[in-house]
Amino acid sequence: MRVGRKIALVGGVPILVAAAIAAAGWVLLAQEQRARSGALLAARVFHDLTVARTEREAFIAAHPADRAAREERFLTLTGDARRGLDALQIDVRTKGQAERVASALRTLDRSIERMRALSALTRENDGLVAEMNRRASRLIELADQARLRQQGSNADIARTLALKVERLRTTRDVVARINALSAALARLDLAEARPAASDSASAPSPDSAGLSEAGDNLAASLRGSGRDRQAAELAPLLAARRTGPDENGRLAEALERLLKLVSSEQRALHDEVTQLLAYAITANETQQATQNISITALKLGQRTADALARRDPVGASAMLTEGEQLSATTAELPIAPLIQGDMIDAIDGWRHRLATTIEGLKRQNAMIAEMDTLAAAMGQSANALNDAALEDADRFGAFLRQLLLVGAAGGLLLGALAALAVARSILVPLRQLQGDMIALAADPRATGLSGTQRTDELGDIARATSFFVTEIGRRERALRRAKDQADAALHDLRQAQDDLIRAEKLASLGQLVAGVAHEINTPLGIALTTATLVRDETRTFQSVVASGQLSRSRLNHFVDRVGEGAHLLASNLTRAADLVHGFKQVAVDRASDERRSFTLDVWLDELLASLQPMLRKGGHRIQPDCPPGITVDTYPGVLAQVVTNLITNAVVHGFAQRPQGSHGTIVVRVQSSGAYARIEVADDGAGIVSENLARIFDPFFTTARSRGSTGLGMHIVHNLVTVKLQGRIAVESEPGMGTTVRVEFPREPAGGDRPMARATAGAAP
Repeated sequence: MRVGRKIALVGGVPILVAAAIAAAGWVLLAQEQRARSGALLAARVFHDLTVARTEREAFIAAHPADRAAREERFLTLTGDARRGLDALQIDVRTKGQAERVASALRTLDRSIERMRALSALTRENDGLVAEMNRRASRLIELADQARLRQQGSNADIARTLALKVERLRTTRDVVARINALSAALARLDLAEARPAASDSASAPSPDSAGLSEAGDNLAASLRGSGRDRQAAELAPLLAARRTGPDENGRLAEALERLLKLVSSEQRALHDEVTQLLAYAITANETQQATQNISITALKLGQRTADALARRDPVGASAMLTEGEQLSATTAELPIAPLIQGDMIDAIDGWRHRLATTIEGLKRQNAMIAEMDTLAAAMGQSANALNDAALEDADRFGAFLRQLLLVGAAGGLLLGALAALAVARSILVPLRQLQGDMIALAADPRATGLSGTQRTDELGDIARATSFFVTEIGRRERALRRAKDQADAALHDLRQAQDDLIRAEKLASLGQLVAGVAHEINTPLGIALTTATLVRDETRTFQSVVASGQLSRSRLNHFVDRVGEGAHLLASNLTRAADLVHGFKQVAVDRASDERRSFTLDVWLDELLASLQPMLRKGGHRIQPDCPPGITVDTYPGVLAQVVTNLITNAVVHGFAQRPQGSHGTIVVRVQSSGAYARIEVADDGAGIVSENLARIFDPFFTTARSRGSTGLGMHIVHNLVTVKLQGRIAVESEPGMGTTVRVEFPREPAGGDRPMARATAGAAP
């Protein structure tokens, strides 16, 4: 009997048992797969509902222009969840699971309905908020108009007051000179009344000369104050009095009438100046109050926006009271009624829309709370369905394992009995064949295997073994060739591994560069906003110029706004450029790879010459102190970047707080000590406080971020000095005493690549 039939006999019984087990297992596996598919659907539904809840929260916090996309994403996710629940309803096995699916569908429909209502209410609130912002902007615009009008009125008052004061001064001068002339006349009358000596009768009297001088001064004052008629009337009386006594007292009477007239005018001018001063004070107070309206409106709008962003109805309601107080304050201002009415209308409209927005906000919060409850219920239902499906799958899997265990045990027992009988019939020939094969393994050149004449499978094995011995030599040679090919493949694999490592480094560099986005977006966003405002201001100014209504105040306002915009554009774009440059310095090697020999004095002179425009702008001075002949063999590009950064830090940070016209001094001192060279950069600026001195080399640490500093300058300097130049750096500083930075590096660093031909010793970096 052939071995194949014997094996068929041995394997027949287990195969039949295995077939029965396979049929039952197929049914159980189908049920388990169905249960696991249900669990997967439930997990997917739970994931969609979770992401939908996240999208709903993002919808609430998003900008009004972005809310439509968030709502569409929410509806897409809830639609996917609904389709998943519909598919899950087909796969459920029990009535309880079906009821859970139906409940989840009803809850999902309710959540979608609430989301649509929330979207409509949110759009309504966004419109109200936009209208509130327009009202607030209108209020600020009206307040500025009232302030500018009051400012013009104040200027008119000031000019009138100046004219009145000048008129009062000239009037007071006339009164003084009238009194002086009256006194001179009285002295002359008294002198003429006294008997004069006979020898001095012909000499001119000093009192007569004083009368003439006082008369001339009074006439000049009268003509200077516009009283030409009074001066003309007084002239003949003075001339007559000089020639002889005034018997009728006409000059004294004329002076008395003139004094009364001028004194009356002086008192009237005093009263007018007093009234103008009082009105000027009131006008200034009105202008300040109008300006306070703008400031209060700005602050109130900001606090209201913050309360609405926090979804705080109580905090927003408090703004209503402040808005009412602002309206009452505006109503009490002594300004133009038309502007005052528009301002009050703007405030009341803002308060009305805020009240409506607060009510909408309360409804929104109620809807959000309800949707949170619905989302929690749907999540619980999805989790329960997932757990139930997993329990079914585990139950079917456990039953399948038990079936396989029992069937395998029975099949093994029957197969073992059949195999025992068959094994005895083939064991002896196999042992004989085994011995022959062992002998052949000991001596491959030996020939002859017993059993090759058999017609059963054992004979086939013997003949196959003989063929194997023939082929083993050929295959051994083939294995050697395969080994050589494997070694070559290993070399290629290691090369590929190196390529993957470099690719990973590039990927990490890409992640670092991607992190720049947030830092750069801030100054670029400010620059874009400023450019837009300057464009709008320019268009408005062009329309004013075209209409022919350009005033000096409007021109000054335009120049100030454009200047401020230009400053913001320049500072923020410079900050963005500094950020790009700084992150580039952090990501890659910041210095040139070229190394050469050069003299420090020539190199320093050329470097400082390139920095003069920056120093000249602030009027600062730099004093190089470098002995000639100090030669180093290092990296001039790296050293130039280090010195440039240190000088820039001194200008930007050390001299930033100096008053206008105060110039700083920077000393760059070079020394040589054996195999090392030292460069000191010292300034007489503001210095560094002790708590900041220990962190000066930390990346992104800066105290001048508001002025555009990124905090990477000293970090880059430290890396270049310690890594590329193989040196060390130290900083000494005290507040108010300036800062000194010492960089010490070897004149010829160890290692490093050298170009084939060195540059000349005095070449520039």
